[in-house]
Amino acid sequence: MKRNIPLILAFISGMLVIISEFIPHYPFGLIEETLTGWFMIVSSFAILLGQISLISANINRVVEKSQNWQYYLAGLISFAVMVTVGLLWGMENTPGILGQGASIAAKLGSKPFDYIFEYAYMPLASTMFALLAFYIASAAYRAFIIRNFESNLLMITAVIVILGRTSFATALTSWIPKSLTLLHLPELTDFIMQYPNTAAQRAIMISAALGVIGSSLRIILGIERSYLGGGK
Repeated sequence: MKRNIPLILAFISGMLVIISEFIPHYPFGLIEETLTGWFMIVSSFAILLGQISLISANINRVVEKSQNWQYYLAGLISFAVMVTVGLLWGMENTPGILGQGASIAAKLGSKPFDYIFEYAYMPLASTMFALLAFYIASAAYRAFIIRNFESNLLMITAVIVILGRTSFATALTSWIPKSLTLLHLPELTDFIMQYPNTAAQRAIMISAALGVIGSSLRIILGIERSYLGGGK
C-alpha cells in the first residue's frame, strides 16, 4: 500500500496536468497552478536535501583522508563562506541578517557575496570552461578522422563552416562570379547553418521531446518506479 499511494498520486497529478494543457479553463487551470506551486515547494526541500548530502559526503572524505581530500575541504570552506556572507549581508538588493552591509560594500565596491561571486567564482568558472576547449578540440579531432562517407561529409562541412566564419573566407572565394554567390564561403556557411543544421537540430529536439513523452507516460502509468527507490 505504501508503494501504491505514490503511484496513484503520480497518475492523478500527471493526468490533471495533461488535461489542463488541452482544457485551460476552470478548474483545470487552477489545479495546474496549485500543483506547480507544490512542485516548487518540494523542489526547494530537494535542493536543501542535496546540499546536506553534498556536505555529508565531503565531510566523510575529509575525515577519512581520501584521495585529494584537500579539494573537498576547500569546497566545504567555500560553501561555508558563501552561505555565511549571504546570510549576514545578503546579495544585490536583498538585505541580510545584519542589513545591507553598506560600510563593507563601500570598501569592496559591492556586497561580500557579490564581490566573491564576481571576482572569485566567475574567474574560476571561466578558467574551467577555457580548459574544456582543449577537450572539445580533442573530441573534434577524433570525430573528423576520415573513415567512411559520413565522416568525410562531417569533416568537409566542418571545414567550410570554420573557414566561413573567418575574415579569410571572403578572400578565398572572391574570384567566384557573383552569379554563383552561394558558392562563396560566407554564403555557403550561412546556408549550411540555416537549413541543414537547423533541420538536424529540429530532428534532435523532436526526438528528445518524444523521449520525454515516453518517460513521462512510463512514470504516470506506473511502469517506471525508480523514483520510489528502485524496486517494483
